Amino acid sequence: MATHAPAHAPALRYLHTRTAGVPDPLATAVRLARSGLADRCAVYEQDGRWWFAGGALGEVTVHQDTVTTQWNGERRVTPRTCGHAAQDLGAALAGAPVADWRGYGWVAFESAAAAVGRAAADPRQPLAHAFVPAVEVEIGTGGLDVRCAAPDLLQRVLTAVHTPEAVPDLPARPLDVEAEGPAAYEEAVADAVARINRGDLEKVILSRRVEVPFALDFPGTYAAGRRANTPARSFLLDLPGLRAVGFSPETVAEVGADGWVTSQPLAGTRARHADDPVLDARTAAELRTDVKEIYEHAVSVQLADTEMRALCAPGSVAVEEFMAVKERGSVRHLGSRVRGRLRADRTRWDALAALFPAVTASGIPKPPAYDVIADHEPPRGLYSGAVLRATADGDLDAALALRTVYTHQGRTWVRAGAGIVGVSRPAREYRETCEKLASVAPYLVPARP
Repeated sequence: MATHAPAHAPALRYLHTRTAGVPDPLATAVRLARSGLADRCAVYEQDGRWWFAGGALGEVTVHQDTVTTQWNGERRVTPRTCGHAAQDLGAALAGAPVADWRGYGWVAFESAAAAVGRAAADPRQPLAHAFVPAVEVEIGTGGLDVRCAAPDLLQRVLTAVHTPEAVPDLPARPLDVEAEGPAAYEEAVADAVARINRGDLEKVILSRRVEVPFALDFPGTYAAGRRANTPARSFLLDLPGLRAVGFSPETVAEVGADGWVTSQPLAGTRARHADDPVLDARTAAELRTDVKEIYEHAVSVQLADTEMRALCAPGSVAVEEFMAVKERGSVRHLGSRVRGRLRADRTRWDALAALFPAVTASGIPKPPAYDVIADHEPPRGLYSGAVLRATADGDLDAALALRTVYTHQGRTWVRAGAGIVGVSRPAREYRETCEKLASVAPYLVPARP
């Protein structure tokens, strides 16, 4: 795989310091995100640890035909050399002028359609982007690990961590996710059901978008939403041209430096009812026994298993968990885990490309699902794509970008979808989108005037 390395790039290394831990890692991550340390930042949560990444030593942007890198102030535009934007992203990051680089970024849903020859709705929009931060802080109760490109950044980080908030956040302003009514979405679902029953495909995930009519305090929204949710991953992106806060229910790909790769498909949904234990128990039992939900989940796991077998060493792929109930904020899902060891001729970026987009956010088979989605939805961008963190030593973690609020090109919105199969009922699928939006819509914190 080609790399996009700058000529004669110096091999920098981060300065690495460990300091005392903090009692509330989430609050610390939020404090850093709103500290103004840098012109861009990301927060990523994985398995009880938070990372803050700020500033950019360099960046990579993948478009339909080109890869743009910016290392050491030198901007280069080169033709793409890989089949999938995620692979181009990985090849370019391998050329970063930082020996122990970290990368934070995202991959758009449309990168998958582009990889199978579908033309981009807007070629000007990136398919993938990542930056190598000037400072990274790993946050935990046991300590802060700070990696920075310059000594003065350490003191600035410590000042930000220990400076209390000047003013409290405004209260959250809940969003009415049913204001536009169900008609348009239910019509789209009915069309998808007809196509499925005609034999065009087995399953498709159709989504709907709800505009947010006020500016957001993104760090405040992240704090409020995270305290109310139980995500597999969470993230905050504050980047030029894109801001997002999300509470991801599942991962697209988890790849360790040892070559083991895991995917975590979740499909099958019921609302949670924390204020009514009897109703909550009944809906949980329905989820485990509903034929439509079980079928939707089983075919998703089957495809994930097939995709993993094409990547992994013979005999290494196994479904380690099947149809476990996973609580994710306002809803619960059926969840499974598929794991295998990558073949020697495959990379972590090959794994992400093969598993992307998540079957639980696209459809079966994927290419005809892209066509149905394009017929009924505006371009998705980050929605149902992935937010990722990668390291020079071989780790890659990619969260499915769902349960997220976005700001791009002056508009702010939330979005949710439902898995459509041949027995889907439009009214029920609309209701499912409302249930999922309840993981985000009540926790939108407005920006101060």
